[in-house]
Amino acid sequence: MLTGRSLPHQAGLSHQNYLFHLDNLTVEYGNVRALKSVQLTIHPGEILFVTGPSGAGKTTLLNILGGHIEPTSGKAILPHQRSSKHFVASVFQDLRLLQKKTCEENLWMAYDPLIYNSKNDFQREMEDLGRMLYVNDFLNRKIEDCNGGLRQKVAMIRALLSRPTAILADEPTSSLDKDNSYRLFEVLNHYNHKKGLTLVWATHNKDLIKQFPGKIAHLDSGRLVYAGHACFI
Repeated sequence: MLTGRSLPHQAGLSHQNYLFHLDNLTVEYGNVRALKSVQLTIHPGEILFVTGPSGAGKTTLLNILGGHIEPTSGKAILPHQRSSKHFVASVFQDLRLLQKKTCEENLWMAYDPLIYNSKNDFQREMEDLGRMLYVNDFLNRKIEDCNGGLRQKVAMIRALLSRPTAILADEPTSSLDKDNSYRLFEVLNHYNHKKGLTLVWATHNKDLIKQFPGKIAHLDSGRLVYAGHACFI
């Protein structure tokens, strides 16, 4: 269950089965408050859509959850702080792909012998994901020669290949058409059901939210104004 300030039984956090917990958290950039007194708990295996208008604080929230920035006040309890077994992958709008490398070379950056039995196991999973997202025909193409949609799919496949506990995704379908957006989320939904992947997805795509199970955290001017079922949409 996901809980926010709008749900009073959250007070006290009597149970500890959570992955992320933000307690009265505020983030300021100079005179701008990007997040204001946010109270939010995300449990293992949840799918959470982060919604809100531009400038509402969605990217800042994901940066906090990823441990990329520190709160100005309040507390953020994150997965890696609680267990070294947890790994959180981030797919943000800059994608962080190596432009001069091929798609396949970028994907191999996710290989870790500690989480794969062999390079063959990694290769199989990479090819399976590439097939599902129609990437395999472009593996030898350099990132600098790829369009935005292909780059987004490569970045998401790389994140999945790292076998994370959770993925934080900031508008990862902004360059994809409707069919490819749904296909990507179907893959993520499969990983959620099969491997318990926790997914936090910042998006303006209301149609996507309506098509898939999940909950929402709706931000407005830095405040978490709703956390719960997607009936709000």
